Amino acid sequence: MRARNAFYAQSGGVTAVINASACAVIETARQHPERIGKVLAGRDGIIGALNEDLIDTSRESAAAIAALRHTPGGAFGSCRYKLKGLEQNRREYERLIEVFRAHDIGYFFYNGGGDSADTCLKVAQMAQASGYPLQAIHIPKTVDNDLPLTDTCPGFGSVAKYVATSMREAGLDVASMARTSTKVFVMEVMGRHAGWITAACALAAENEGEAPHILLLPEVRFDETRFLERVKECVTRYGFCAVAVSEGLLASDGRFLAEAGTVDAFGHAQLGGVGPHIAGLVKQRLGYKFHWAVADYLQRAARHIASKTDVEQAFAVGRAAVEMALSGKNAVMPAIRRLSDAPYQWDIIAAPLDQVANVERKMPQEFIAADGFGITAEARRYLAPLIQGEDFPPFRDGLPVYVRLRNETIKKGLPQFVI
Repeated sequence: MRARNAFYAQSGGVTAVINASACAVIETARQHPERIGKVLAGRDGIIGALNEDLIDTSRESAAAIAALRHTPGGAFGSCRYKLKGLEQNRREYERLIEVFRAHDIGYFFYNGGGDSADTCLKVAQMAQASGYPLQAIHIPKTVDNDLPLTDTCPGFGSVAKYVATSMREAGLDVASMARTSTKVFVMEVMGRHAGWITAACALAAENEGEAPHILLLPEVRFDETRFLERVKECVTRYGFCAVAVSEGLLASDGRFLAEAGTVDAFGHAQLGGVGPHIAGLVKQRLGYKFHWAVADYLQRAARHIASKTDVEQAFAVGRAAVEMALSGKNAVMPAIRRLSDAPYQWDIIAAPLDQVANVERKMPQEFIAADGFGITAEARRYLAPLIQGEDFPPFRDGLPVYVRLRNETIKKGLPQFVI
């Protein structure tokens, strides 16, 4: 059996550990030269494949590839570009097969979230329909933690560690100033439909009265009256109130509380500003002095405080993706299976993509406190292992040292394609 090339691409919002998966894919592929030739990476995700803009990772040193494990961002560039259905836009899928054929690509590794799983599945279907031999493997990645059939999604554990740490530190700051200054602190975190990141903020509080005091989850419709009553109660009891709110918080009528009126490339409503909205509501109705913060890109880029568990899992799914492809598997995703909570033990299994694509996992009801403002002990048992351990990058002159690859592309041989 001759060696064929592999294609790897990153998709959607990047994370602190997505490059750890890239590192694993490339290093594992290099261990099988008899089966895999070069790993060609798409510049800016799937767009790189459509444009035949392919990065030759074989030109990178072993040390540079190894450094990806501790480097945040997307080393090859990512994108928010969703391929439409096979019937709606067949020409894009035909173009992908054309590019794969031209560069003898027999393995397709797509590293992303739910929309990427859908794309990977459709590419597998198109390759099969056209008689082109291709192993298509989806590698899970999303800070939203909303993919099904996996215990957690690589990228989430590090965000969870970052927001919990930030909430604990900010809580101590606000508590020290509350008598004469700020009484309410609001932190907005990511999470469109699923409140996993907001829930992780609750890990900061181990004792009564510690921040955060209120969680505002997208799974629970916002009740202004109940919320303001709880804020007032916390300020009275503890001297201050810390709130964690998801960007996707819904109003009582089901609308996003902070919808900007625009959409992204995937057709999702652009969100942002729910933190200041909530803080302003507190000021207007209760008169408390407040501060708010939006973690935004900081939470998903914070490799300096990444969860060791998360790094190990991101690497493991990348390695497993290559091993699954070499074993002949197709249209699957390496999923993390929890074996026990304490100690946290897990392994990797193959999840069928037709059960992953277009399925969104939200916070289960049993993880949400009865009053809707917190999490249960069951949720804490689930979340706690995911933020365990430290995996610091190397530092020089007080700052973390990250790698920038050469990203040299191979020569194009096909006509230009208009996206």
